[in-house]
Amino acid sequence: MNKKHSKIKNTGILFELLVRQVASDTLSSDKSEAIRIIKEYFSTKTQLGKELQLYQTIIKEKFSNEKQADRFIEAVISSRKTLNKGKLRREKYNLIKDIKEHYDLQKFTKARVDNYRTLASTYNIFENISLRPAESVRLRYNLVEAVTNKKTHKAVKKQIVSEYQQQDKDMQLLSYQILVDKFNQKYGDLTVKQKKVLREYINNVSNTSNLKELISTEVPHIKRTLQRKMKSIKDPVMRIKLKEVVKQANRLGKRNVIKDQEVLSLMRFYELIKELKNIN
Repeated sequence: MNKKHSKIKNTGILFELLVRQVASDTLSSDKSEAIRIIKEYFSTKTQLGKELQLYQTIIKEKFSNEKQADRFIEAVISSRKTLNKGKLRREKYNLIKDIKEHYDLQKFTKARVDNYRTLASTYNIFENISLRPAESVRLRYNLVEAVTNKKTHKAVKKQIVSEYQQQDKDMQLLSYQILVDKFNQKYGDLTVKQKKVLREYINNVSNTSNLKELISTEVPHIKRTLQRKMKSIKDPVMRIKLKEVVKQANRLGKRNVIKDQEVLSLMRFYELIKELKNIN
């Protein structure tokens, strides 16, 4: 019989969830057990660590054609077969037990995971001893499609930075690069409200009611703050731009499903408010 995909048993997904938990713990100023768990279970000496490398290889490697991609996937599957299945099973059992002892498993597994489809397909190919022909082809195609995707995160990031550099100073305050810089500085310069938004985003899937409610609550506050600050600004050009920013704020929280872009926009508004405090 074929095994069904299990999110909590998928090594690639478990690692991603733990990384998210580290970020959440950091924002909450809590001691992060997730850091210890990652170091203990995912070292290069453990079977879990070796299996994780195979998951990450499939996510990171890119090939120009399907033939190369298919050969690569076959090589990864062959490498997976060399792992000690007994040790891997015991390590994974202890890992899940450790996570359960420190975190609410239901909340822990609700966090969003990038590349979920690819990680799930990898798990099913790794774990299923005998797949039905149609299922085997479908899963293999999912992985071939993933490793032949030429639009890498690096290219996307380069495009964002390029657009940022072309903007004037005022628009830079609303750009994504500011958020990236602040986040990479271990959240030290983020405001309380920015940390609250990030914590809610990290802990919940983007379509949860909590995130939507938070955005709906914060938008009126942002608008009032910007309108109040607008009265003290003498520069007519900046006043016009702030009026446009206020109009943009009206668009947040209108969808039934909250998109990543709306979370980023909210963070930018907070950043703008923080910068405006320095203007007399």
